[in-house]
Amino acid sequence: MEKKGENVGLSFYAFFANKNDNPELLMEVAEWWIIKHKLDHFEKAIKIKEMIQNKF
Repeated sequence: MEKKGENVGLSFYAFFANKNDNPELLMEVAEWWIIKHKLDHFEKAIKIKEMIQNKF
């Protein structure tokens, strides 16, 4: 966000390498992102940062 500004988008895939080496964790994050919080595939990074800082 420092380089690209507050409008930069973020996907939950950004937290993982480009290979599926931990499918359980990937599914846990996908469930948190998609099912629990009803977030779109890409969200504003500032929104996710604020959610995490506020403990969701």
